[in-house]
Amino acid sequence: MRDYLVIGAGSAGCVMAAELARRGAGSVMLLEAGPAETHPLVSIPFGLVWLMNGPRDWAFKTTPQTHAGGREISVPRGRMVGGSGSINSMVWFRGRQDDFDNWGVDGWSYADVAPAFDAVEQELHPVRLTKAHPLSHGLEPLFGNTSPTPEAQSGGLLSHNKTRYRRRSAARAYLRRRNDVEVRTGCEVDRILWNNDRAAGVVLADGTEVRAAKGVVLCAGSVASPAILMRSGIGPKDHLSQLGIDPRLDSPDIGENLHDHPGVGLHFEGPRSGYGLEPAQWLSWALAPLNYALAASGPLSSPTVEAGLFFNARGNSDQPDVQTHFIPFHLAHKPPKYQAKAGYFADVCLCRPKSRGRLRLASKDPKAPPLIDLGLFADDSDLDTMVAGIGRLRELLKDADFGKHRAPEVHPGETVTGEALKTHIRNSAGTAYHPVGTVRLGGPLSERLSVNGVRGLWVADASVMPQVTSANTNAPSMMIGWRGAQFISEEAA
Repeated sequence: MRDYLVIGAGSAGCVMAAELARRGAGSVMLLEAGPAETHPLVSIPFGLVWLMNGPRDWAFKTTPQTHAGGREISVPRGRMVGGSGSINSMVWFRGRQDDFDNWGVDGWSYADVAPAFDAVEQELHPVRLTKAHPLSHGLEPLFGNTSPTPEAQSGGLLSHNKTRYRRRSAARAYLRRRNDVEVRTGCEVDRILWNNDRAAGVVLADGTEVRAAKGVVLCAGSVASPAILMRSGIGPKDHLSQLGIDPRLDSPDIGENLHDHPGVGLHFEGPRSGYGLEPAQWLSWALAPLNYALAASGPLSSPTVEAGLFFNARGNSDQPDVQTHFIPFHLAHKPPKYQAKAGYFADVCLCRPKSRGRLRLASKDPKAPPLIDLGLFADDSDLDTMVAGIGRLRELLKDADFGKHRAPEVHPGETVTGEALKTHIRNSAGTAYHPVGTVRLGGPLSERLSVNGVRGLWVADASVMPQVTSANTNAPSMMIGWRGAQFISEEAA
């Protein structure tokens, strides 16, 4: 028996487990449903292209989205040590300072969370990308700066949590230097074990019981953390009763407030533009493993999302409300996935979406994927801002310094505007893979991340965010893990 069980070895969970051990809170066991992160593709930045939709990805789908063409939309989630931080593009942003101030939760203003960000960045060492594709450098002059930030209209090469040529996930930065955290893989958690009103361990999907002396910390993410809570009897009473789950604690906010950054992209194609499988690049691709191994260069060293922009969609303010991820690779907009072409891609993602969905269980079987309703475009203003954002992005890209690498927009095409563009977005938009909010601070959780109404149970991952931050969520997830370990350690002292 260990003092603490940490459930989920993702970005938040790795930081949580390592920090609990470092702070001397007690013995720690970290349970992960997937395998270790030792697969060679995990450390190669470009490897995420082959990892997504594979056995190391939960590869969830949403329910049919009422306001997005009735489509089921992909929700990739990492299924290995490192979690989604082992299959993402490693983009590093804290978010805007007023993201945290606007949460309105005591102890979670930017001044409160900044020291945790500082501490995490001392371990992760995020660095601005070097050896980027010339197209990515072309965004740098657009706003007169080279450091994108959601605080202001800006653009250029992004910072990533990678070393010279390898992914530096929370698993690599935090777990690999500690021998006092027991990591057990292949352990999918069904529900929490109880001793009266105290969390005393977990039951795995195969029926195995794992006990904890001091408590359980859920770091399984915005999909799995609320699902585990509901299977444990904590959630909307009527929903649990309908599934044959004994409601231990009626907590109607569990699973509510689910949202993500909706995004839709522009596809560009042209000879010798971006990376691609056109015949002129075949030799370069053949030499790519050698260039990666010897010089940490070439397409395999690319995190795919090399550069980005933050700007105001309507151009009537200096405050950004959309983000662009720029990928200097050909991405097919229709089958087949791999085509003998070159090109590049740029999207528009809402920084602060207003639409909300919710998560519910399909059944009490832990193997059954939950019902994930992102509620995309339930609020019409989200769609209006994206339409405006696509229009402004087109103008910005015309001013980018792409030189001989410039290519025409082939999808949806510049002639698609107005109502036609609105329809295209409804039928084509996905998300930035940043689901948050299903166990939010100020609702089911106290400001110190403990679950209200029970003892010895905490949640520390992206599910606790009342509102998604205005950029990529990997760094904030690690910050939440770090702060959670601080709170729990203080209570254990």
